[in-house]
Amino acid sequence: MNKAVIVQAKRTPVGRKNGMIRDVEPHLLAAPLLQHLAHGLETEIDEVIFGNVVGPGGNMARLTALEAGLPLSVTGMTIDRQCSAGLEAIRTACHFIQGGAGSCYIAGGVESSSTSPFPKRARFSPDRIGDPDMGVAAEHVAQKYYLTKEIQDDYAMLSYTRSWAAYREGLYEPEIIAFEDRTEDECFLKERNMAVLLKRAKPIFAKESGTVTAANSCSINDGAAAVVVMGEKLAHELNRKPILRFVDSAVSGIHPHYPGISPVPAIRTLLDRNALTIEDIDLFEINEAFASKIVACAQELSIPYEKLNVSGGALTTGHPYGASGAILVTRLFYEVQRRKDLRYVLAAIGSAGGVGLAVLFEVIE
Repeated sequence: MNKAVIVQAKRTPVGRKNGMIRDVEPHLLAAPLLQHLAHGLETEIDEVIFGNVVGPGGNMARLTALEAGLPLSVTGMTIDRQCSAGLEAIRTACHFIQGGAGSCYIAGGVESSSTSPFPKRARFSPDRIGDPDMGVAAEHVAQKYYLTKEIQDDYAMLSYTRSWAAYREGLYEPEIIAFEDRTEDECFLKERNMAVLLKRAKPIFAKESGTVTAANSCSINDGAAAVVVMGEKLAHELNRKPILRFVDSAVSGIHPHYPGISPVPAIRTLLDRNALTIEDIDLFEINEAFASKIVACAQELSIPYEKLNVSGGALTTGHPYGASGAILVTRLFYEVQRRKDLRYVLAAIGSAGGVGLAVLFEVIE
């Protein structure tokens, strides 16, 4: 079987919805990213695979490839698996290489919530099952797993502290390419007294008995992220250093009322199929849409916080839907290069409609 490896990963700065990159359409936001990643590989790239969720529709991957000036022979495929779209794009590219369909892909995702033409969200589930908003679904997870506001706030504070520490130490700098002279995520323009905000924040989705607040939930954002995935043999021929080797992936479906917990069965399947345990995984990146999601996943799988989102995550930096899964892999790409003696790392994300996705990588020394 052909082995797929990741040799490069980058992302744009992440802006808030209606914030610093509010007027930039998604293909224009992602085009400089593609230009950067494709440099020197223009004749090798088989396809661009991109996740995109909130519009404007059409084949965003192909449009972006054309905007970026890639050869006309470089085709594009756009994926909408809601919040897991960016990770699904990377997973798909890896499986294509395994199956011999191609040898070099740019895969990731982009989202411009600010320019989305859609006034309301898409339907996630039919009425006979129930179609809760994601915030309401986060409350369902909190109630089902007995997660108090205090427990969620404690995790949110941990994530916030880690994000700011990573920012001050310059750990995010290698991930980011400049976009219109912007080189930092918008959330870092001003530090907040998070302890006070968490304490004061009131439930917003279930006002009487709720625990999910604006402070222990992610924001809505704009941004793009992508990786270069290629066959390991080709990487060596081109003198491109492989960092992560794709091992396996798994997708799970659960009740749409509890999408936050959907990564759990996907991760379990992945570990069982590869005869691994939680102890065998050195780092986990799981998207922080809501603190209730992360705490529930960590508790159900017994993931120690020391291995989980070690440099913070979306609770601080934000959640540009279609790009978030690719941001997880980009974070792992750079985290493993700062550490020694790592073997396996895992990225996972839950999506609207109750779909969980997990991808397992082996670290290449």
